Amino acid sequence: MSHRFCWQSKLAEAYRQYPEAPFRPVIGITGNYDEKCLKLNEGYYKAVWQAGGVPVVIPPLGDTDAIVNTLERIDGLLLSGGADINPLYAGEEPSTRLGGINAERDLPELLITQLAYNRQIPILGICRGIQTLAMTLGGKVKQDISDVATVRHSQDADRSEPTHSVVVEKDSVLYTIYKDAWQTPDADEPLTLFVNSLHHQAVCDPGERFRVIARSTDGIIEAIQSREYKSILGVQWHPECLSPEDGQPIFSWLINEATDYHNACSLHRRVLSLDTHCDTPMLFPEGVDFGSRDPRILVDLHKMFEGRQDATIMVAYVPQPKPEETFRSKVAFDVAGPKEYADLLFDKIEDMARRNSQYLALARTPDELYANKSQGRKSIMLGIENGLALEGSLQNLQHFARRGIVYMTLCHNGDNDICDSARTTNTHHGVSDFGRQVISEMNRLGIMVDLSHAHEKSFYDALELSSQPIVCSHSSCRALCDHPRNLTDDQMRALAAKGGVMQVTFYHGFLVKDGEATVVDALNHLDHAIQVMGIDHVGIGTDFDGDGGVRGMADASEVVNFTRQLLARRYSEQDIEKIWGGNFLRVMRQVQSVR
Repeated sequence: MSHRFCWQSKLAEAYRQYPEAPFRPVIGITGNYDEKCLKLNEGYYKAVWQAGGVPVVIPPLGDTDAIVNTLERIDGLLLSGGADINPLYAGEEPSTRLGGINAERDLPELLITQLAYNRQIPILGICRGIQTLAMTLGGKVKQDISDVATVRHSQDADRSEPTHSVVVEKDSVLYTIYKDAWQTPDADEPLTLFVNSLHHQAVCDPGERFRVIARSTDGIIEAIQSREYKSILGVQWHPECLSPEDGQPIFSWLINEATDYHNACSLHRRVLSLDTHCDTPMLFPEGVDFGSRDPRILVDLHKMFEGRQDATIMVAYVPQPKPEETFRSKVAFDVAGPKEYADLLFDKIEDMARRNSQYLALARTPDELYANKSQGRKSIMLGIENGLALEGSLQNLQHFARRGIVYMTLCHNGDNDICDSARTTNTHHGVSDFGRQVISEMNRLGIMVDLSHAHEKSFYDALELSSQPIVCSHSSCRALCDHPRNLTDDQMRALAAKGGVMQVTFYHGFLVKDGEATVVDALNHLDHAIQVMGIDHVGIGTDFDGDGGVRGMADASEVVNFTRQLLARRYSEQDIEKIWGGNFLRVMRQVQSVR
């Protein structure tokens, strides 16, 4: 038999490689549908393979179970070209110039695009794909561009032939892709690409989630990128048909992004991720549903799964009334006082865990967190924000210890009977006599002392009084943002010297003095804390649902995106494990060991 037909030689090659075959990310490609056949132009899967990925075709199934299971098994998504999308999905009537629609594809692709976006899976949309991105995520598509176009956008030439130019914005992913691929030196002017053109529709409004990064000379939108994630991009032309020099760089970009995403997700399977402060119970009076993907809250079961987040510490936030106010006027529930209010919130958390017990469980110790993770369940730990909940009684502290709280923030935005806050009126000039008893009893009961929100004098008093390491569950660095809620470098060094930890938070006002904070600002605070304290004394306390959340780390679904940022900054897996809760859990073990 000739070598050409000797398939056994290829099989022998596979046997030699397995299990040593080099890793390639799996790229799901949405297939076209016509004449009861699933179809795919060869350019798509060959370009993915040549760039280093493994292409798999995704059939147009509108079943959500099928889509979610598919997304769990791919590292990147390619939305391929094809017929027009039915404008009824955008609430529009069809134009007389509308081309043929493909009803079999529309719903499945709208669903898979939204669900992939929720998971920050890298996405490349091509032709119809860029339009799918826009229509799914709040933009608009013009059904026919012939009345505004002055450049021909549907060529007769071979698909491999560029027929018009597009101008690419300098500050864009697309610019970087081709600048690096072509080794183009930095310049002040935008980049010009020569592309093929096979469309009569185009994105006319990218929506809030995207920015336009390329246009043709007649102003038609030719490329968009996500404002939130650098790994989501759409182009109107067909790079899979162009020459390797002109088309392949964009597929190489997709493979690189998919590899980074795969690595981050793989790390989350091995590492436990704990957010040490969220305020979701504050929104219970609105009737939020933790078991669904509720847009009113930043932390729910679906977002935790999407972001690969394992656990969060939900606090019973107890508001601090001003001297002329009653506590009852500060809360939405009819309760007698702070203790009853905290108990009510804990009751609701426990009920929430029971109703979602297949996927969620409470935890009181680090061992229970790891046990829940091994069983595929998310975890909630309990905390109190503001020692006002004690109502001046150590017996109430013992009561909350029995309920399972792991820490208590001594105060909030106002002095209480325990200590002065960062917004102090110098009621006690630090920790009060009752506060001294509270700290001693917390040490005895194995409850961590949390000094976020505390005044600087209260901080140093508590640090001296506590026989155990203390924590700051959601604070940032005053050297980078001068706010009294943030810690000075001296405070951070003192905290580390006593074995404690500081959890960087994601509230705009604690990250930057002016303008919008982003995930980069949070990373800068983390880097600074590590420089001052060392890698063993830092972590993450987002303050989600308590005003926390920034672009790039806006809710629990974006936890994996933050891990990608850590990997991009060359943090090791061991370091990331410490940041994502390892350091905090070390302190928790030590504090709980005395119980």
